[in-house]
Amino acid sequence: MKEEFLHFIFKKRLWLDYPIVLSDGRYAEVLDVGSHNHDSGPDFFNAKVKIGDEVWVGNVEIHINSSDWYKHGHQNDKAYGNVILHVVFNNDKTVFLPSGEEIPVWEMNFPHVLFNKFEEIYASDNEIPCSDYRDLIQKEMFNIWIEKMGVERLQNKSEFITALLEKSSNDWEHAFYISLARSFGVGINADAFEMLALSIPLKLLRKYSSNLFQLEALLFGQSGLIFDAKLDDYVMSLSAEYEFLRKKHGLNPINPLIWKFSKMRPANQPYLKIAQFASLMMSFEGLFSKVVVKTDANDIKSIIKINVSEYWKRHYRFGKIVEKTMNGFGAEAVNTLVINTIAPFIFVYQKHNSQNIDSLGEYSFLSNLKPENNREVRAWRLFGVKPQNAFESQALYYLKKEYCNKKECLRCNLGQSIMQQINNL
Repeated sequence: MKEEFLHFIFKKRLWLDYPIVLSDGRYAEVLDVGSHNHDSGPDFFNAKVKIGDEVWVGNVEIHINSSDWYKHGHQNDKAYGNVILHVVFNNDKTVFLPSGEEIPVWEMNFPHVLFNKFEEIYASDNEIPCSDYRDLIQKEMFNIWIEKMGVERLQNKSEFITALLEKSSNDWEHAFYISLARSFGVGINADAFEMLALSIPLKLLRKYSSNLFQLEALLFGQSGLIFDAKLDDYVMSLSAEYEFLRKKHGLNPINPLIWKFSKMRPANQPYLKIAQFASLMMSFEGLFSKVVVKTDANDIKSIIKINVSEYWKRHYRFGKIVEKTMNGFGAEAVNTLVINTIAPFIFVYQKHNSQNIDSLGEYSFLSNLKPENNREVRAWRLFGVKPQNAFESQALYYLKKEYCNKKECLRCNLGQSIMQQINNL
C-alpha cells in the first residue's frame, strides 16, 4: 500500500463508503476535497467536510496507518494545526492535533480492483509501466498531456538556467559557458564538466582560443586526467604544456575521481568529450551574441563548429587507439546540443528581454528541429508513439525520466486516466 494511491482515491472521489462513518460513529460527507498539496504540509488544503450537522473547512491529512501521524512528527508541527479530517487505510492509533484536540478519523474503503491494477502497473518491468493499458487512453488526452510535459520540461530547464545565471552574477556569457560545459558531460559527467569549467577562468581560455593544443592542455590538465606522461608523445607534450601553463597562471586541477567511466560508449568517454569541448572553445568568442539573435534552428546549427585534433580522431582516451577515424560530434550530436542546451538558453534570454515569447508550447526552435533518438524516447515505441519534432521528443523524454522511471503513475494524467477507465469497466 502506498499513500499516493490513497491520495488518488480521495482526490478522484473513488471511495466506496456511503455514507461515510468516522471512527467515533459520526456520519460525514466530503463536500470538497480541496487542493492537492505536493509540497510540505497537509496533503489537501481547504477541504470542506460535513461532520454531523456541522460543516468544517480546513486541511486533510492522509496516511496508511493513523499512527504515521506520530511517525512523521506532525504532532509537533503547527502546519498541521488545522487538519479537520485524518483519512487512513488502517486506524491503529488515536491521533491528536498539536493543540491536544482529537482528530476525526475516516478509515476509507476503495475498489480492490483498482488497488490490484495499481500494484500490477507499479510492479511492471515495462519501460513504460502502463504500456499494457495504452488502449484505454484517448489520443486527444494523450496529446494534451504530452504538450504539458513539453512545457514542463522547458520550464524546468529555464529554472535551472536562471539559477545558473544568478550563480554567474548575471553574466549571460559566463552562464552560457557553464551550460555548454555541462552538456558535454552527457548527464553522468555534467557536474564534473561544470567543476572543470569553473576551475578555468573564461578569460584565460579566450587568451589561448587560437591554439587548440593549448586549450587541450588547459582542459585536460585541469580535469586531473593527465596521470601518465609516458603513454605516447602527445600525452607527454600535453603534460609538459599544462605544467608550464599551470605554473604561469597559478592553476589547481580538480579531483580526477569525480569522473565516471563505467558502462560508457567510447563516443561519450570524458576524454573525447573534453577534446570536443576544447574545439568548441576555439570558436566561443562571440558565439553567445550570435546564437541569441537567431530565429531559425538550422542557422544556429551552422554556427556550431567542433573539429577535434588529429590525435582525438583516432583515440577515445589516452593511449586507446580506434581503427576508424572518429570525431564523435556529427549532425545528431549538434542537434542534441541545440535542443538540450542552446535552445532553452536562448528562450530564457529572450524571455528575460521580452522578445515576443508568447507561449512555451509554441517555442519554434524545438518544433522545427528533428526529434531525438535516445533510449528514453525509443521506449515509447511500446506505446505506439513516434515523436514528430524535438518538442515532442523532449516531452516524451521528460515524461519517461520524471514519471515512468520513478513510477509516479498516479501523478501522471495517463496513469490516472487508466485507473479511472478501469474503475468504469
